[in-house]
Amino acid sequence: MARIFAYIAHKGGVADDSAAELAAAARKIDAAAAPTAVVTGWGAELDSVCNTLRGFYPEVWKIANESLAYPNAELVRKALLNVLPADGVVLVAHEHFGIDLAPGLSIKLKAAFVSDVLEIEGEEDAQLKLVRQEFGGQVSAHVRCDISAGAVVTLRPGAFKPLEGAPADGSVIDKSADAGVLTASRRYLQTVVAGAGDVDITKHNVLVSIGRGIQEKDNVAMAQELADAMGGALSCSRPVVDAKWLDKSRQVGSSGKTVKPKVYLACGISGAFQHLVGIKGNPFIVAINKNPKAPIFQVADVGIVDDLLEFLPELTNKVREIHNGSAKRTA
Repeated sequence: MARIFAYIAHKGGVADDSAAELAAAARKIDAAAAPTAVVTGWGAELDSVCNTLRGFYPEVWKIANESLAYPNAELVRKALLNVLPADGVVLVAHEHFGIDLAPGLSIKLKAAFVSDVLEIEGEEDAQLKLVRQEFGGQVSAHVRCDISAGAVVTLRPGAFKPLEGAPADGSVIDKSADAGVLTASRRYLQTVVAGAGDVDITKHNVLVSIGRGIQEKDNVAMAQELADAMGGALSCSRPVVDAKWLDKSRQVGSSGKTVKPKVYLACGISGAFQHLVGIKGNPFIVAINKNPKAPIFQVADVGIVDDLLEFLPELTNKVREIHNGSAKRTA
């Protein structure tokens, strides 16, 4: 079996939530795998991330270079090309940076490439069996990937639940000298942070999120009533913003906000990766959709197949009934 590596993204000295998910995915490829985390960056933040990852990975490869202080996929590709073995299996989170990094990395490594993987069915005779979605999530494609010469695989965030168990107590190995001289044709200028809007959805533990299934603007109010009853906030997917039913500041996803609630109700949301990439922290996900084949059910903890417009008022009434009962007992 080829050696397995996981490229770990991080920000502000904190490893991305996908770090634990990639470790879990590695063990679905090979139950006995001892995957290696690879981290790039600079300064004290990089050291902090490496120390955290020791709890998930037996070995952490650290690549420190001042030019990597801001993640530039062009530079990271060059560094990884000089450090990684040619026949390794490299796992990357299928999000903004991973989508930029992974395809070109597979070309440079002359390795196979599979993107947006939802499930790993195992490895047999240097053939990795994977499941990914096509046609906007309407089709689950079962593919075989020849990993005899290495592979780069991007994994959908949230598709692989972190494993429970004792910390790995791994070691950090400095590979900075092996990365070589790093230059790029593009450079980082600045980060423009979007305004929080009237409600900052990133601060709430409970989010009721609506998608195209809400059908029309007049129906948004029933979702707001449920959010109010649960003590949460109302968020949405991109079609709701495009229709101008909610403000852009309410959008969750790759072109919206990244949120880390404890509970996430996906109401009439199909579950495309562009939306799911904005949900971090492994919240308890409840999906409500009348299409039993909606991709959102693949990552939901609870799935409800029903007409959203009929189900939401019933759920709101039940939540209020429970809250009123609790208030009476307290009194």
